[in-house]
Amino acid sequence: GRLSLPKIGAVKVKWSRTLPATPTSVTVVKDAAGRFFASFVLDTDPDADAARMPETDRTIGIDLGLTHFAVLSDGTKIDSPRFLRRAEKKLRKAQKELSRKQKGSKNRVKARLKVARAHAKVADARREFHHQLSTKLICENQGIAVEDLSVAGLARTRLAKSVHDAGWALFVSMLEYKAERYGRTLVKIGRFTPTSQTCHACGAVDGPKPLSVREWTCAACGAVHDRDINAAINMKTAAGLAVSACGAPVRPGAIPAQREETGSHGFPTEPRVA
Repeated sequence: GRLSLPKIGAVKVKWSRTLPATPTSVTVVKDAAGRFFASFVLDTDPDADAARMPETDRTIGIDLGLTHFAVLSDGTKIDSPRFLRRAEKKLRKAQKELSRKQKGSKNRVKARLKVARAHAKVADARREFHHQLSTKLICENQGIAVEDLSVAGLARTRLAKSVHDAGWALFVSMLEYKAERYGRTLVKIGRFTPTSQTCHACGAVDGPKPLSVREWTCAACGAVHDRDINAAINMKTAAGLAVSACGAPVRPGAIPAQREETGSHGFPTEPRVA
């Protein structure tokens, strides 16, 4: 229950987990909430990682969203915990108390720490949810396909608070480093790929649809699709094509223009308005 630090001595600590090997260095960090954390650097055993995550033949596609945090290609829907939305009332109360305190006073320092602890609690809960879900997906699947979302662009829309609350970027980054560590394959599908518009049964592109449309019928084959499940299946299909080319991402080739679309079409005969 104690950690020996140079020039400081033995410090009482609470261990979050047992260290798998002897650490080479330690860094002590203090966050905004006044908490201290000890971060260790150590060497891991690749054989132990391989034994912990044995190879499997399963692949899966993931469609990230707001109503459901993740929808898998096998039909599984994972609800969004919405940690920030659930804690808004408590955060608002703490922020109001902080705004009433006089600047430079000790009570303001106490109120600031109270706000920081409330935000840290939300961030810790979200990070724990991302860790558990990403580890589960990495453990059960050898190949994972996920959409390369523009989080910065979505954060400038009216859905900004919900996008930040979901934390897609942090979740995808966890999938990346865990896939690299345990020998999994993670494929990012381009954000302009029409996964929500393409019928996974016949491959017909049905055109763009508003977010309010959660279920649609293919005009070509008549199949009824759940919007999110259909997108996840299309991601899995696209990832299978990309992985087959020695693990390199495959981009579709350039499509030549039609004969009537090429050229300058001559000079206009009608007068043009400036």
